[in-house]
Amino acid sequence: MTLQTPQPPPSALRAVLGALDSETALRQPAAAALLHPTGPLLPAHPLAVHVLDGPRAELSAARRTGWRFLIKDGPEVAAAAEVVQSAEGHTFSHFTAGPYLDSTVRALRQAWQIAQGSRAQRRPRLLTFPGQYATALWLHSPEADPSADLLIPLAPAPLGVTAHRAYPAADLLPLLARAPLTARPLLLGSP
Repeated sequence: MTLQTPQPPPSALRAVLGALDSETALRQPAAAALLHPTGPLLPAHPLAVHVLDGPRAELSAARRTGWRFLIKDGPEVAAAAEVVQSAEGHTFSHFTAGPYLDSTVRALRQAWQIAQGSRAQRRPRLLTFPGQYATALWLHSPEADPSADLLIPLAPAPLGVTAHRAYPAADLLPLLARAPLTARPLLLGSP
């Protein structure tokens, strides 16, 4: 398999570079690690972000919402920056921090290892499942049947799903459909 690294639109890269130069954007709590870099801050590993709503949704229903870039401070990943599609092309949305950073790097390494043993071409994407608080690296195979697509859930994964295991999409989607949906927060004064 070859892993075809996606090329983000120029407007997505410009939006991230603009955020890295913006004092306002860098004041976000998730950007704390970017305030005192040890080297140049560089956007790397761009991944198209797709969202799949609904417990029984099919991959074909996933909609692209933007791009996520891992932000490197020297050799280390310090944060991620997400941009969303807009009328002007792409607009910076937010920085993120936390366990998904290392988990994304690990999943990309796994994807490269999987690539060594297969002839299929795959394109890495990021797939989020908002109702289950789940995110996976989606290895999309543009030339094959959608059932050939693989999903590598990032850690932390929902109950019943093993993080960093490469699942055929047809196997993981039913597991997510059975995963407990996120509880709605109880608001004061609500029943």
